[in-house]
Amino acid sequence: MNPPLDTIITAETPEGIAIAIRPAGFAVRATAFLIDALIRLALISTLASVLAAGGRFGSGVLFIALFFISWLYPVLFELMPAAATPGKRIMGLYVLMANGLPITPAGCLTRNLVRFVDLLPMFYAFGIVSILLRSDSRRIGDIAAGTVVAYRHDVHPAGAFAEAEPMPPPLALSMRQQLALMAFAWRVARLTPQRAEEIAELAAAAAPPAAARLSLTARLVGVARWLHGERGAAPAARSAS
Repeated sequence: MNPPLDTIITAETPEGIAIAIRPAGFAVRATAFLIDALIRLALISTLASVLAAGGRFGSGVLFIALFFISWLYPVLFELMPAAATPGKRIMGLYVLMANGLPITPAGCLTRNLVRFVDLLPMFYAFGIVSILLRSDSRRIGDIAAGTVVAYRHDVHPAGAFAEAEPMPPPLALSMRQQLALMAFAWRVARLTPQRAEEIAELAAAAAPPAAARLSLTARLVGVARWLHGERGAAPAARSAS
């Protein structure tokens, strides 16, 4: 069995759109958790200092505040547009549904209410084991809620092809094949070189054989640029000859 080339998983929306998701592993999630824990500790310490003069009434208010900070802190932030607690935002993470859609209130509440199972038997043992054993790094609460914690992707403008020398295709391509090649060239920058070359093998027939010194990925990107209207000096010179 070949090892995976990257940690990207693909989710398909009800509309049939494939969405690439890069799940966050244990180390980055643990760091985000520690940041949030420090923020919560600071909030609790501040409230304790303010309510200390309130006697028994202040103690009662503090216990209520402890409950809300412990259980509603993640819910509040994950239901905001950023879909992430401050710790997750600092680490470049956010929470979404496993099908690639934005997190729902039901999913958010479920993943946080089931957190007590991840806590068992102590120190988040069940949750840590689940994250380490699963390829999508989901804890038990995520599995129950149908959610995943992933890296937030940078948005790239449409048409931002990878760099390559434009070159004409060796055979006539249908409109669907042309669009597929251009979509591949636009996505190459977000793939590992191994994954890009693996996908390129599926369209090897569209790669110019004269440019064998280049990788298959570079040749297909060159064809995509040529189909997009770019013309390089080398292809023009070959055509002239």
